[in-house]
Amino acid sequence: MLKFTKQGIYCPRADVYIDPWEPVQNAIVTHGHSDHARWGMGKYLCHIHTVPVLRLRLGADIAIQGLEYGEAVHRNGVRISLHPAGHIIGSAQVRLEYKGEVWVVSGDYKLVHDGVSVPFEALRCHHFVTESTFALPVYRFPDPTLVFSEINRWWAQNAAEGFNTVLLAYALGKSQTILQHLETETGRVFLHGAVANVNAALEGMGYQFPGERIATETDRSSLKGAIVVAPPSALGSPWLRRFSPYRIASCSGWMQLRGARRRRGVDRGFVLSDHADWEQLNQAVSATAAETVYVTHGYEAPFARWLREHKDLQAHEVHLQGAEVMEDDL
Repeated sequence: MLKFTKQGIYCPRADVYIDPWEPVQNAIVTHGHSDHARWGMGKYLCHIHTVPVLRLRLGADIAIQGLEYGEAVHRNGVRISLHPAGHIIGSAQVRLEYKGEVWVVSGDYKLVHDGVSVPFEALRCHHFVTESTFALPVYRFPDPTLVFSEINRWWAQNAAEGFNTVLLAYALGKSQTILQHLETETGRVFLHGAVANVNAALEGMGYQFPGERIATETDRSSLKGAIVVAPPSALGSPWLRRFSPYRIASCSGWMQLRGARRRRGVDRGFVLSDHADWEQLNQAVSATAAETVYVTHGYEAPFARWLREHKDLQAHEVHLQGAEVMEDDL
């Protein structure tokens, strides 16, 4: 039912692409990160909570339709529905069914609930297209509730020692998760403009997160003991100077490896990911009971080989043209 083409994952019968990276007429977008949501499509279909994010990032005038989870549309006999992926707010798996044959395209996902996005829903299917961002055994992430506690303790310690705290996290997804779990009695919360813009876009969908936008007129004295949430692109920028003295941390699954923290040039690395780790990926694949698995977006070859040799599955690596682009921090 699906083909892997130079434009993206394509369903010929429904004439629709999933997360295409080149302009097409009909696009289903799994979520709002820039490695999955691109400008130039004729029509967009996504979860209803992704609509304001795509309008923010791709333009207010795009032609877009939002669906609730489980709601279906039909195109030339193909039933298409979106289901929770647990990756970020509005992230969705795409389920396509035609004459009893079922395909599921996962997009990006995680199985551990973050307290913000709708938890991942396991979908039984015949063919499963899975991401593999952290598909190596070394990636086994800690309980995120423990990580949130570590972040809050670090913030309190910094404030007590006269330092402001800067957290680097994707403006869409991880920033909202972190903000949801901050113990705001420690101090004031400030936001980089990119984070504040995403929060503002999501307010219309009923989401509320703590934090004040940093502005040029923001009084530096108000920053004392505060925490600042900013995208990774802020690292090393002149924008950061106003927060001195500060300690800075990166929040990412890549922080699982000590070398990653050193290369980032930060004081702390918190292992916090919006993706499934090794155990979650294996659990998700097994839950689908799929006969065939297509592995993309990450460690395609080693994970496909693992599934063939240890799970006795028909697993194929698929390197999609846009998959090497990392999630944005805009």
